[in-house]
Amino acid sequence: MGSFGQFWAALQEHTGVGAMRVVDIINKKKKGEALTKEEIEFFVQGYVKGEIPDYQIAALYMAIYFQGMNDEEIADLTMAYVNSGETIDLSGIAGVKVDKHSTGGVGDKISLIVIPLVASLGIPVAKMSGRGLGHTGGTIDKLEAIQGFRTALSTGEFIANVNNHGMAVVGQTANLTPADKLTYALRDVTGTVDSIPLIAGSIMSKKIASGADAIVLDVKVGSGAFMKSLPEAKKLAECMVQIGKSLKRRTIAIITDMNQPLGHEVGNANEIKEVIDVLKGRGAADETRIALTIASYMAIASGNYHDFQSTYAELQQVIASGKAIEKLKELISIQGGNSQIVHEPAQLPQAKHHIEVLANHAGYISSIDAEQIGLVAMLLGAGRKKKDDPIDYAAGVTLLKKVGDYVDLDEPLCILHTNLEYVEADVLKAYGFQESKPDPIEYIHEVVK
Repeated sequence: MGSFGQFWAALQEHTGVGAMRVVDIINKKKKGEALTKEEIEFFVQGYVKGEIPDYQIAALYMAIYFQGMNDEEIADLTMAYVNSGETIDLSGIAGVKVDKHSTGGVGDKISLIVIPLVASLGIPVAKMSGRGLGHTGGTIDKLEAIQGFRTALSTGEFIANVNNHGMAVVGQTANLTPADKLTYALRDVTGTVDSIPLIAGSIMSKKIASGADAIVLDVKVGSGAFMKSLPEAKKLAECMVQIGKSLKRRTIAIITDMNQPLGHEVGNANEIKEVIDVLKGRGAADETRIALTIASYMAIASGNYHDFQSTYAELQQVIASGKAIEKLKELISIQGGNSQIVHEPAQLPQAKHHIEVLANHAGYISSIDAEQIGLVAMLLGAGRKKKDDPIDYAAGVTLLKKVGDYVDLDEPLCILHTNLEYVEADVLKAYGFQESKPDPIEYIHEVVK
């Protein structure tokens, strides 16, 4: 290198002249221009290392909120999140590893139904799940309602369980996608949570970092979901499927209804009881249909199955034969839990108080606000206001009536389960009534491939 070249390199090193600057990236996105892979990696890594302040990332994400990102940018953002921390290597598990993710709902116990269902078909299910916050419940919290159930497995145990038993569930590790955790906390307080590119990148980064070969997404839509309208939900589903294609992961999204809670139980221990009911063939119609649909697409995503109708029928037979409930019992047993609850659900935690809520109107139930029911369950002790809050596994809500059912005045609508001596929860606010029977709810809105 000549003397000028040496001088210029030294000047760059000591003064930052010619170096990439966050303010230039912000201005570029503010004008609606596409960011390069290098620019995206620069701001993500810089933020994780503490070299870029909150206010600059907040400004950049607000620019992304208004200007959007193209498919290539979103894929690059997803991988920048993935590469910001540890990744799980599942190459020690034979076959295509299919993961499933829900965008969050109320009474959403679908993961716990599909894990034993899909594993019963001989398809390996290596499931990494999270905890609940606010009005939405978490799979890990529900499992920990089972006495002795271990969700903190080493990577070796996790892989061994999948190889030996076809399934395992583990809590998300703290070192997975730290950039996503940091930026989500910032988005939450700067009004950029509801950006489709940022939501899609956040969700898909966790699935890819978890080692999934194929991903099935349950995109919830309605009053109890993050996406309140079908066009919004479809946009998110299409965005995530496109990320999967860009990153060579087969991805299928199913848009499902969350305008009322799923099934009849909202909580933790009571949801485990309902999982048992579904796998014994006596579950509620809505969650049974959604679970069988998602399990069918997980089987198709694995490459072992190809036709939806025949796969769905085979899974129905898995339930009818008793294989599904035995597989759930096996899952509980291998992870240290009391598998006897499959036969005696009364061994699950039980609340001290059971309060019947009576209808204040006569008529057909036209709506049940899922978010409001989720908030009531949280107030009873079943959920968290803050991420470190303890959970009462026995607390929750049992819905005795659903949308489309007729009720008389003062007929029981639901039962509140709690160990609290006093709770103020306006559950009747969740219900709407009308004189005529409403149209049936469509559980599955659309499949995006």
